[in-house]
Amino acid sequence: MATMSKFSTFSKAVLLGAAFVLGAVQVTEARNGMDIFPVEPVLKMTGKDGERLDGTVAFYFGNTPHPPVLEHLGNYTTNKKTNSVNKSDVEACNWVLLSALLSLQQRAKNEGGNAVINIKSYYKKDEQSYDNEFECHAGAFVAGVALKGDVVKLKK
Repeated sequence: MATMSKFSTFSKAVLLGAAFVLGAVQVTEARNGMDIFPVEPVLKMTGKDGERLDGTVAFYFGNTPHPPVLEHLGNYTTNKKTNSVNKSDVEACNWVLLSALLSLQQRAKNEGGNAVINIKSYYKKDEQSYDNEFECHAGAFVAGVALKGDVVKLKK
């Protein structure tokens, strides 16, 4: 009888642990939403290490009008993630958009461009175009932004 009781206690502990893990997975999946946020506040943000957009590269989302293109230097994507633990979706999404834009800014500079135009959300390769907004996917632990845009040299 004593052996059976120990086995039952062990079995109960395993089942309880499995139920906890499955419940945690469901909670994690429950907070995995897509939101649309304005781009404007992020353009003026300073990152945690003092990084910020330096103004040498212009960003044009969606079909926003821009000066004439002198040279097309390539189409590029960026896919950034950030820790969203203890952050609101807005805060996490703004941080990750800044990271994505910093990446595009560096790419434009490397290619000799002064702008990124036709910027679209490109999460899981699903293109969505917004003129003044961006798409962000935030979960319990991670927030992500993926962008696609054309690096160009614009007429000043």
